[in-house]
Amino acid sequence: MTVIYPGSFDPVTNGHLDIIKRASKKFDKIIVTVLNNPSKNSLFNVEERVELLKNTTKDIENVEIDSFAGLLIDYAKSKDVSIILKGLRALSDFEYEFQMALTNTMLDEELETFFLMTSSKYSFLSSSVVKEIAKFNGDISKLVPEIVEYNLNKKLKGDI
Repeated sequence: MTVIYPGSFDPVTNGHLDIIKRASKKFDKIIVTVLNNPSKNSLFNVEERVELLKNTTKDIENVEIDSFAGLLIDYAKSKDVSIILKGLRALSDFEYEFQMALTNTMLDEELETFFLMTSSKYSFLSSSVVKEIAKFNGDISKLVPEIVEYNLNKKLKGDI
């Protein structure tokens, strides 16, 4: 069984990787796909986010990294996948993700959404929190993989 794990991943965090690693043990294949949303002001461009994900998941055999623009239901159809995987941190995540899951199912009744709770040690973690800490030169080494920390610090200094 193949699932799609969509997100902005700006940048990928240890919480995202926790979901990917745990899901990789439950599903045959996981397509981790970066949403290309031009109206969102992302720090990393799509290509950079894809590269960071490829680098941080290279040791997980059944993970494929991709990107898409447009509707998730159209992307899922193009991949012939009918299951979306979403990670949940808190009740507030559930409200939004539940609304999106119902909307996607209304648009395509074959599409199902599976929710996976994050590990408690990452329940507070978001890409926004990581960027905020890094912006003020805080220690993000426990929040993101080393390559992400390196690239995030370079990006914030204007080196890339």
